[in-house]
Amino acid sequence: MGFPGTWMTESESVVYRVVPKCACSTIGQIMFYSDHGEFFDGDIHDCKGGLQKWSQEDSKPKITQNVVEHRSYAFTCVRNPYTRILSSFFDKICGIQRNGNYYRGNLVPLLIQKYGIEVGNPDDDFQFDQIKSFRRFLLFARDTIRWRKPMDPDIHWSATSGHVSTFVANGGTYDHIFWTEKFNDGMQKVLDAIETPNKVDLKTIPKFNESEGHGPKRAHPVEDYFDDLSMHLVYEMFKRDFDLFKYSFEDPANKMPIGEIDLDEIHAKLGGT
Repeated sequence: MGFPGTWMTESESVVYRVVPKCACSTIGQIMFYSDHGEFFDGDIHDCKGGLQKWSQEDSKPKITQNVVEHRSYAFTCVRNPYTRILSSFFDKICGIQRNGNYYRGNLVPLLIQKYGIEVGNPDDDFQFDQIKSFRRFLLFARDTIRWRKPMDPDIHWSATSGHVSTFVANGGTYDHIFWTEKFNDGMQKVLDAIETPNKVDLKTIPKFNESEGHGPKRAHPVEDYFDDLSMHLVYEMFKRDFDLFKYSFEDPANKMPIGEIDLDEIHAKLGGT
């Protein structure tokens, strides 16, 4: 299986396991800058040179050798399951993508037809019942994760622990896992541990949010989107994320972690998955 979703700087200063909706655009641009002294002009996910990516065939042997031999510092970044699934809804379901279309072509019409979801449109300034539609989206996301129907789960709402686990199960070792909610602290720890061709000053690095501005703005506090049933569905999908990455399931209003991540626990529990 190898190391899907893994990026590495060309200088091999650092290895990163991408987790969608967890600051991956900013992290990728920091890695690019640390090698080249400038940011990639565009969405880092479209970058075909300047970073080693598992999706590029010529990168696979380099990444494999590095990760298996643990030559470089390896890390990933995680996020509260409540805010992550909410962000996926507004970005991937309601938002118009970079190509001018809805995400995955016929996905949104399918959701409108089968689940009664509304997404609004730019012409009416995205006026729709966000809470009702989001809760219906949660039913769809649960169906994809539990029964793989009407489609396989998408990488943007499949469990963070599933992304993180492939790296471990195939022979990788994490040196650090940090929270999106404490991004600067976590990313600084990575930068302090590695040598890069160009120095990175996090205080001057912009946040690269590639999903911003092409869909509706969230109209309510996070907790308003989750009633008892919604919380149950989220727990069914993301129980392991709450447990391993130390987030509160009981309080959707608290996006901050409530404990410390235990790397030994993560390697032990995810190594065989």
